[in-house]
Amino acid sequence: MATYDRSRLIQRLAWTIATNLRLLWRLKRPIIRCDEIVFTGSPPFLLHFLVPLNFFLRKELTYRITDFHPECLMAQLGRTPWPLTVFYRLTITWRHKVHRFEALGEDQRRRLLDIGIPESRIVIKRDPSPVHIGPKTKPAALPSALRGYKVLLYSGNFGVAHDHETFVEGYRLHHREGSGTVGLWLNAIGAKADLVENAIHLASLPLVRSLPGPLEDLPGIMVSPAAHLITLCDAFVGYVLPSKVYACVESGRPVLFIGPAESDVHLLCERGLPQDAYWRVPVGDPAGVAEVLEAIGSGT
Repeated sequence: MATYDRSRLIQRLAWTIATNLRLLWRLKRPIIRCDEIVFTGSPPFLLHFLVPLNFFLRKELTYRITDFHPECLMAQLGRTPWPLTVFYRLTITWRHKVHRFEALGEDQRRRLLDIGIPESRIVIKRDPSPVHIGPKTKPAALPSALRGYKVLLYSGNFGVAHDHETFVEGYRLHHREGSGTVGLWLNAIGAKADLVENAIHLASLPLVRSLPGPLEDLPGIMVSPAAHLITLCDAFVGYVLPSKVYACVESGRPVLFIGPAESDVHLLCERGLPQDAYWRVPVGDPAGVAEVLEAIGSGT
């Protein structure tokens, strides 16, 4: 499959249309024969193809709504141009034609209720960790460049939905005005990962950047740090659920979440971790981040 530049909206749109058409064409026989069609938000906007087609097919449609589109684009832009407003209203219309929704969490369920989807059509079906992490999981070796630090790990995608500025400034405060005992292991891909790496390097703060490896290596990585970092921008609550939260909780390691209490990240961490092993700091509170880093660094 040809690659495309995600920063270019026209090219993204062309890729999305071509991919959805190709997918439907290849699955035409199973689609005709089945009783129910279960689809997700990946590739985006398959909804806009399936719902009109279903006027002829008359199948049960189940939408496993992972990331919300075009809401993610609207949140990223911070504004809604009129063509996007029209497209969004069409999206809402098509969603009301879906028979059943599988939401990843309570925050997504609330988003669906807000647009008028009847509660009877929504079920919560979570995405568990893709790997098993248990008491016998052997920790991976920590980066040698962070020897002597309590390692804070961010592992996975660090994309547009994730806040980075609050952490970077809090991390700077921890090293400039605090004990400086925590070091960041950024085992991540994504546009925000590059921003974090550049900002921390410019500030001459401890950092190791690596790229996520094979899935079989993930359990050992997840149990190796002193704590995990998860972030989410306020505007993306209910539109995106960082799936890494499941592996973070399963690892049993403490978690620092920078994001809103309305997110299911907060709900899952509160339920799954001891009170003294979970901290939530609102976006825009770097002093709060620095305070938590002090606690992680001291082991309290």
